Amino acid sequence: MAERSTAAVDVADTSGEEPLTAKAGKATDDGAKAEKVSGREEDAEGTDEERAAAIEAQPPELHSGHKLARRYRLEECVTRLDGFSSWRAVDEKLRRAVGVHILPADHPRARPVLSAARSSALLGDPRFVQVLDAVEENDLVYVVHEWLPDATELTTVLANGPLEPHDAYQLVSQVSQAMAAAHREGLSHLRITPGSVLRTESGQYRIRGLAVMAALRGITCEHPQRTDTEAIGALLYAALTQRWPYENDAHGLTGLPKGVGLIAPDQVRAGVHRGLSELAMRALINDGATASRQEQPCTTPEELAKAVAAMPRIRPPETAFTQPPPYQRTGYQQGSYGQSPARATQATRVTQPVATPPPPLQSRTGRALKWSVSALLIAALGLGSWQLADTLLKREKDQEDPRNSQTHGGTKKKPAKPLSIAGVTEFSPLAEPFHGKNPSSVSDGDPSTAWETLRFLGWPNFGNLPNRKEGSGVVIDLGSTKEVSGVDVRMYRPGQTAEVLAADPSASSPTNLSDFPQRLSKLSKAGDKLSVKPDKPVKTRYVLIHITELPSDGGSDGYRGGISEVKVSG
Repeated sequence: MAERSTAAVDVADTSGEEPLTAKAGKATDDGAKAEKVSGREEDAEGTDEERAAAIEAQPPELHSGHKLARRYRLEECVTRLDGFSSWRAVDEKLRRAVGVHILPADHPRARPVLSAARSSALLGDPRFVQVLDAVEENDLVYVVHEWLPDATELTTVLANGPLEPHDAYQLVSQVSQAMAAAHREGLSHLRITPGSVLRTESGQYRIRGLAVMAALRGITCEHPQRTDTEAIGALLYAALTQRWPYENDAHGLTGLPKGVGLIAPDQVRAGVHRGLSELAMRALINDGATASRQEQPCTTPEELAKAVAAMPRIRPPETAFTQPPPYQRTGYQQGSYGQSPARATQATRVTQPVATPPPPLQSRTGRALKWSVSALLIAALGLGSWQLADTLLKREKDQEDPRNSQTHGGTKKKPAKPLSIAGVTEFSPLAEPFHGKNPSSVSDGDPSTAWETLRFLGWPNFGNLPNRKEGSGVVIDLGSTKEVSGVDVRMYRPGQTAEVLAADPSASSPTNLSDFPQRLSKLSKAGDKLSVKPDKPVKTRYVLIHITELPSDGGSDGYRGGISEVKVSG
């Protein structure tokens, strides 16, 4: 039998919290490519024997469409290296994209990879790409991690040019703070490169492969904090200059000229922020390189984060607004509407002044026409006024007539009448009822008698017990299907979170919450009374007064509720 354990379960058992997950979608590859840590020296990828064993280890023969744990469907292989492979996959259970690292269970790095994945999952820091699952099953070991929907590799961002000072400041600030938090928990990365840092659409930076990438590659280091700090300095250097701070080219960036050594970013490119340039040198200080002002080097991510916080804050660039074009007069305003520009210019030159026409309707016929129109207007106004006055008088007479008791629409509104209650039962689908006979007290007409819950300690949602997760309440049986136009509930104690639901007209003896699909009121905190009047009558036989949270009973950490009286009208 294969032994299966997930990182998600480990997190829940250890911390008491559920692990974070992210939305899924398309994203970049998982960053498991073979790249160097610094660009100046070879990676310390384990012993020669382990390296040879890893190279000889054959990656599992998998293909697109293969399923792991009947859940993760492999889609595309993005890396195949040193006996392991990395895939883009789909979690069919949660319907989201994920990344998966797969290697044989007998791989020399299988156990370190499992240990690193579970340790990384326990951190639970949202600034890192989260490990979702770590499994040993069917002679395979695989690690499942987030696949971010809106993330872009820093390698792709830098291919378009260096970052603005504000963006570079955010990069070094967020990455150094995240790695400082990881080192405080005893975790290191050892492979921080532009390919392992992602930028989301909101401008947040997230680091992938914490501890797992180093375990997959067999990388060990005597000074992990120094290594991660220097890698962050290299990221800042590349963000400021679009150059890799070593002689060889790496990560799609051109290296420094050979023989010049490590020079400050503001000497490589004009216009680089002086404070960020000095900060990059302090993080990269090594092999005799010094910062321009001789500050102490930053040897840990914690020191680098404090140095970033001590800098004057760099404001984001102001939004540039485009100047609108100057106002141009149109051809219509120049008297040449509908003509081409050439003809309009010519027409403007030859335009002759036009004689002013005489005032209209000044002749004898015109004056007669004006008097006729005026007379017709006066007659129309008089007729309209008389009709309006007659209508208003008739309406007043109708309102004064005591026999006219109908509404404006001509239909008489039926007054609500109380409906008889045939029986009351306690709503308790997952456990035994609190009181078997007591629910009938809610319909006895005596507010001094009530149906009460038990007293629960610590949690208002019925003690947070699994058998009480659907809450409680009372079910009103009207005897037969009737039209319900209102429900009035007198609560045993104010502060209870409750709602009123109705069963389907064809339902018989409903017991579960799903048997009450008709919602008469929203779930909200009620006072002494809860009155519900739906927009239109609801046909049902059973009405549920559903309580999900209880108020304090006035004692120490205790919660109790109940219902005193229920009246249903139709």
